[in-house]
Amino acid sequence: MFFHGPLKPGHLETLKPLYYKLIALNARYTHSCLALFYLRSELEENFPDCSPEIIQYTINDPYYPMLRRIGSGEPEALFFSVYIWNSTYIQRLLSDLVKILPDTPLILGGPQAGALVQNLQPHVFRQCSVVYGEIEGVGKSFYKDLAEGRLQREYTGGKTKTFKNPYRQADFSGPLQNRQIYYESSRGCPFGCTYCLSASEKGVRHLPCSQVFDEIKSILHHSPRVIRFVDRTFNDLPERALKIWRFLAEQPGDTLFHFEMAPDRFTAEMFQFLEQVSPGRFQFEIGVQSTNQKTLQAINRQCDQVKLEHNILRLVSLDTIHLHLDLILGLPYEDRESYARSFGDVFKLGPHYIQMGLLKILPDVPISRSAEEYGLVVCDNPPYELLANRWLEKSELGDLFWLGECIEAFYNNRYFRNLWNYLRRTEEDIFLFFESLLALCHKKSFFDLAPTQEFMSSLLLEVTGNRPDKELVRELLVFDWLRCGHRFLPEHLDQVHFLMEKNTFWKKMPQNWTGVYDYKNRDEFFKQGVFVRFSAKLLKETGLSDDGRTGYVSFQAKREKKIFKFSRVVLIPEAILES
Repeated sequence: MFFHGPLKPGHLETLKPLYYKLIALNARYTHSCLALFYLRSELEENFPDCSPEIIQYTINDPYYPMLRRIGSGEPEALFFSVYIWNSTYIQRLLSDLVKILPDTPLILGGPQAGALVQNLQPHVFRQCSVVYGEIEGVGKSFYKDLAEGRLQREYTGGKTKTFKNPYRQADFSGPLQNRQIYYESSRGCPFGCTYCLSASEKGVRHLPCSQVFDEIKSILHHSPRVIRFVDRTFNDLPERALKIWRFLAEQPGDTLFHFEMAPDRFTAEMFQFLEQVSPGRFQFEIGVQSTNQKTLQAINRQCDQVKLEHNILRLVSLDTIHLHLDLILGLPYEDRESYARSFGDVFKLGPHYIQMGLLKILPDVPISRSAEEYGLVVCDNPPYELLANRWLEKSELGDLFWLGECIEAFYNNRYFRNLWNYLRRTEEDIFLFFESLLALCHKKSFFDLAPTQEFMSSLLLEVTGNRPDKELVRELLVFDWLRCGHRFLPEHLDQVHFLMEKNTFWKKMPQNWTGVYDYKNRDEFFKQGVFVRFSAKLLKETGLSDDGRTGYVSFQAKREKKIFKFSRVVLIPEAILES
């Protein structure tokens, strides 16, 4: 049994097993911190009788109760997992914890730990130790020093060839309950993007598929809502990725599996398989970053753009895999016009989600060494957001940031999918469209209010009020509103003009309609449905009819088995009503 060397007051009469607190501050409650579970395994392997406690808060939790909980119970040491999004909060905690626990070691790990200690006050820094690299690769000297109470300021963990799932059965009713489960089947990244911490890593280490299968099975036993594979590029080896996908698709349940993918590393066999995957089972995040070739070359992010476009269009056409595409604002050689083209290129592909991230200049990443060349102006504190560069002045970058917030609010949901499809098909200058919308958002204080579908719909109606196609846009907004499951229209969408009385249809429609209802469930069809009259243009635009005639659409309570689970729509031909 291992015990702390220099005994604290109160430990002289009765020696106790080591009590460690392992602490993470996640961005959201549903997130979890994989690193803490790896750390727990290593501590227990080296101190078999120790008692580590995993504690997970969020960066939005009340500070003082968090401080008191962490500082209670006389722990032998506190371990913190430090990332770019939580380092400021952890810095504040450390400054106060040294007052509550003046003799307790504070041990920091994670990608932002080294930068954090540089900002600590000397009396706080003296109580801290930093572990760089992988905890599995830290030598025995670290644990010996920990046990003897003479920790050094720094330790470095080397790369391990293999690693194993650190979760236990009890975790799923404890620290992992109601949270997304993070899992890695590989470590490392095949790319070397200059803005990323992975740029300094070389090579990728992959777990054997048999190990992945066994570990995932043990996790799925607890029916988690989401398993996020944290592999930097899951399809680094396409054949291996496909093998794992086949295994996951065979597993029972409705767990969603999230993967970060390279857009040009899909094979024909992968697409053949993905055509059979159930809707909502897989989610892909693809880092496009920019479509400016000079920008991609500068950040060392080479990609076959023809393959990228072709593969993403194929994925979108499946409509069964939730597809995220990422762009980064503030990259080298990307001015306003270039950024507008990148956004337009991505919008044309029709992904379900467009993430408009702002470039962060982390300490020690390669791009930080080009700060003078690129004219980088960066926030002093984490997450080190870019304020300006050679290609974007402060005001320009600020405007583009708010444009990204506008796109986040209006595009990255299911509210207006047919409107976006229409603007995509008619080759709208979508960047200018969103700039006009952003101006209206500022005028209406949109970013200070709740972004409800009703509020956003009214803004879209207003910003398109002078267009020659304004009536079609209004119909598209009505169609999109009802497909989201609403049974009544908001006032600004003209409820009287669109909604039709059900009795008219109930009286005139047949007792049996093949493929839609029979006499047994006919009444339910009318009871649950919302009936609307639309123009020929709307019916054509939504793919319901191309005969040039107006028609009626019934929006049913039953949902489609696709990504957004829209209400099922049924076109009611006028011939049925006339018979």
